[in-house]
Amino acid sequence: MTEIRTPRLLLRRWSDDDLVALSEIHADPAVMRNVGDGRPRCLEQTALDIEAWEEEWDEEGFGTFAVELLGSGELAGAVGLTVAGAPDEIAGQVAIGWRLGRVFWGQGYASEAAHATLEFAVQDRGLDRVVAVCRAEDRASINVLGKLGLQAEGTAQDPLDGHVLRLYGIDLTQYQD
Repeated sequence: MTEIRTPRLLLRRWSDDDLVALSEIHADPAVMRNVGDGRPRCLEQTALDIEAWEEEWDEEGFGTFAVELLGSGELAGAVGLTVAGAPDEIAGQVAIGWRLGRVFWGQGYASEAAHATLEFAVQDRGLDRVVAVCRAEDRASINVLGKLGLQAEGTAQDPLDGHVLRLYGIDLTQYQD
């Protein structure tokens, strides 16, 4: 079982016990406004997300981690790697992404978890490049991407809703932790 410990977090595979906690995070419109179609997700949709993330682990050897606080064992959200399906400009490339419950915002958890995920990508999985995409107005994610060293590589239009997306990438062969 793949696990990563950081000073404050445990990144791990998903368990059945995570469904309700992640569903509560997914039900928050503020959390979901910059994820996918921007709409909150119900329990059943969250179960499908976890199932898809676990399938990606099995098929690709990487995927989306559950992010747990070491001190309390509380589920803070999700971070991980996925093969991007859209937009076309990054389709087929490995992308990093995250979502955390609102009570965990502004504490550096997203940066800490994403940094550990990039280290995993290069050290454990031998990836040489990772991309990211976020909505142009998602200042919090843009800030995290800058802290991680990802460079702006252009823009695209979201094929689902027409939002302007910013595209980022990083050459992991020169990645410094």
